[in-house]
Formats: sequence, C-alpha cells, structure tokens
Amino acid sequence: MSATWRVDDVPDQSGRTVLVTGPTVGGLGHHTALELARKGAYVVLAGRTLTKVDETVSAIRAEVPRAQLETLELDLASLGSVRKAAAAAAVFGPIDVLVNNAGVMGTPYSRTEDGLELQMATNHFGPFLLTGLLLPQLAESGDGRVVTVSSLMHSVARKAPLGDPTRKKGRYARWPVYAQSKLANLLFTAELDRRLREAGKPVTAVAAHPGFAGTHLVANGQTGRSSGGIASILDAAVKGVSQPAYAGAWPSLMAATDDLPGNTYVGPDGFRQMTGTPRIVGRSKLARDEEAARRLWEISEETVGLQYP
Repeated sequence: MSATWRVDDVPDQSGRTVLVTGPTVGGLGHHTALELARKGAYVVLAGRTLTKVDETVSAIRAEVPRAQLETLELDLASLGSVRKAAAAAAVFGPIDVLVNNAGVMGTPYSRTEDGLELQMATNHFGPFLLTGLLLPQLAESGDGRVVTVSSLMHSVARKAPLGDPTRKKGRYARWPVYAQSKLANLLFTAELDRRLREAGKPVTAVAAHPGFAGTHLVANGQTGRSSGGIASILDAAVKGVSQPAYAGAWPSLMAATDDLPGNTYVGPDGFRQMTGTPRIVGRSKLARDEEAARRLWEISEETVGLQYP
C-alpha cells in the first residue's frame, strides 16, 4: 500500500464476488460498486426497490460496459426480506466481500413489521442477520471479508443500544437513535471479528465511515424523498459543504480491498475526518467497550432468531 491510499490502489478484483447493499444511484454503494466493477469484480447490487437497483446497473454499465453485475431484492428493515434475499443469494456461490452499506438517517419514529424501531432495524439488525446468513458463503471464499459502514455520528452516542429493541423507552429523538445505530455498527464489527477468530473462520470484519459525504441520506431521512421542495434544498445544502459521494466511498473501498487486520476502522484523513483520502482511524471509548459489544450481540441473536458464527 502506498503512503496515501488512492482508488488506483484497489487491486485487480477478477474472479471475486462482492455483495453491496444500498446501491442507490449517486450514493456510497453506487460508487463502491462502480469501482469494484471497474476492477473486474462480479458485483451483486442488493436494494429494496429493484427498479432503482436497475438504474444503478445502467449507470455503472455506462462507465464500465462489460461490468459483471447482478441484482438482489433486499429490504433490511424486514427480517423476512433479509432471509429471502440470503436464500436467493445462494446462487452466487462463494462471496469474497459483503459491504453492509445500506442505511437510513434521522428518520421519523416508526416501527417495522418485526416491531423494531426503523433506524436500528435497517442499520443494525438487518445487516446482523444478513451477515450471519451469508457467513457460510463468505467462509467458502477462503478469505472472506465483512465491511460495515458506520459514521462519525457514532461518537455522539451517550450509551449503547442495549435495551429491549421491541419496546419504546421515553421520547423518541431521531439523531441520538441514529448515533446509537452507528455505534452498533462498530460494536458489531468488533464482536464479529473476535468471534470469527475464536471459531477459526477464514473471514475478517472491518468497518469504514465516509466522513461528511454529499449523499441523499439527510434529505431522505428528513422528508422521505431525495428531491422536490425542501428535500432538494436540504440536498443542495449538504452537497455544498461536503465531499462528493465518490470520495465518501473511498474508505469502504480501502476497507474492502486493502490488506488490513480484523476490526480495522477506515475513514478520511482530513480535518476531523470530514473529508480526505482514507486511512485507519480511531473510534470512541464506547465503541471499544467489549462488554457492550458482547451484550449487543446476544440481544441481536435473540432479536433476529439466529446464532452465529
């Protein structure tokens, strides 16, 4: 690896299968998938709405005409959808990398069909279940990797989300809950990697964050759409003070392809990790709490009905 990581440092991905969740056009998942496809990977684009996933396929093929792409219907807010998607993914054979990229941000209070708060369901419990169900295929690759996309916001969380996830406690505050879901991503990564090593599985778990990247997440979370009226104003405001989405994907690409130890966290190297080229970064004290990671894991297994590794 060079002193400063660049997209050109992504090695040839020919013969490798990568599954990327949340590949909406213009977002982090789109740009992650694009660069991996450019390097020859067989990329599975997993998203909630297949017509939107097909738009990403078209966008990638416009730049990489021979891109090897597949689509998979996946709604991480539904545990049933996750199980269905994982069963359908069996046809892809060994999976070299799973990029848990999809997420929601700052959404109004709502409960999923499984009785879970939407942000925790989409950002943590869905990816937790998906990772466990795909673990046999990741291990089959002989050197699998799980990349989970967290956020700078993880450090805002005052406590880990260790209560009963099916019960509402107190007044709902969308941003503290979002921060907790992103803290959960790092606790999950740490405990997953520890358990994989303990079980002798040929899979490592790492995490990444995009800094402050200009994606539609804020507008979607606040208004339920990415354009039109106030959504377009919000979207333009975010993009005016952030780095482009393609740069926000760089930490995920480094985490997915570089020679890194397990439980590594990658983020931008600029001021307060907001922008810049990717490097290994630190995390909050709460994100290093081994007991919280263990307890969250147990709660998650019970919530999704799956024990692994």
